[in-house]
Amino acid sequence: MPSEQDAGQQFQQAVAIMAQLRAPGGCPWDREQTFDSIRKYTLEETYEVLDAIEQRDWGHLKEELGDLLLQVLFYAEMASEAGHFTISDVIRCLNQKLVRRHPHVFGDAASAAAGNTAEGLATQGIDAGQVLRNWEEIKQREKSGKEGRKGRLEAVPRSLPALMEAQKLGSRAAKSGFDWPDAQGILEKLQEEIEELEAERRRPEQDLEAISMELGDLLFTVVNLARHLKVDPEMALRESNAKFRRRFSQMEALSPKPLEELPSEDLEALWTAVKEQESRSVSE
Repeated sequence: MPSEQDAGQQFQQAVAIMAQLRAPGGCPWDREQTFDSIRKYTLEETYEVLDAIEQRDWGHLKEELGDLLLQVLFYAEMASEAGHFTISDVIRCLNQKLVRRHPHVFGDAASAAAGNTAEGLATQGIDAGQVLRNWEEIKQREKSGKEGRKGRLEAVPRSLPALMEAQKLGSRAAKSGFDWPDAQGILEKLQEEIEELEAERRRPEQDLEAISMELGDLLFTVVNLARHLKVDPEMALRESNAKFRRRFSQMEALSPKPLEELPSEDLEALWTAVKEQESRSVSE
């Protein structure tokens, strides 16, 4: 296994390579990039890491984690060039945060020295649930100290993917007591949203903006249902996507001709056959 010293040396080399790519005489493409231009690559690399984990492809995961680290180095190098901060500042900030938010590991004194101002936290013999509550309390103190009193939802970035943003908005609102009492209440709300969407859809002159709003409300309610059921909606949807990919590929393999040449009833029969085949495989 590589030593911590080796990891440090490899990291320093990566930082130096990134600086050379951005320097005069470096790579023309890398030199042209801005914070805005590489954002999309950061999102792509994040999802590729998730895919490698789901596939349990460890060699691919190693590569994708490197690509994700490259995004961090890229942003930090551009920030350094503009005089905002350096990669050392990024790491120092992370180290302080980890110590500050883990008083149960590093001790109250070290946590306080790293900036923790929360008082009266249980830190001895605590479970994962208490660790999370401590983390949120310390985090809240950090934000109140830096920004003063702000709305609870203002801490949720608008830049998040919509599904994740909805999940975080619902969770934060719930901490203020603004929430359904249980999953049954959300199921009833879900039915109400379906009826409102259907009412908009049936109007003689359809208003696409109104339909979009109603569909958004429906999706937001589904995300909150997932939260009450303790299901991660992003992971649930990714699993459903993977299942659909798998079943559709099996349909293509079973079909005697291209799917687009089949009538709808044959397509439905193929889909049913694939589902039954999958169910038998699981039960065997």
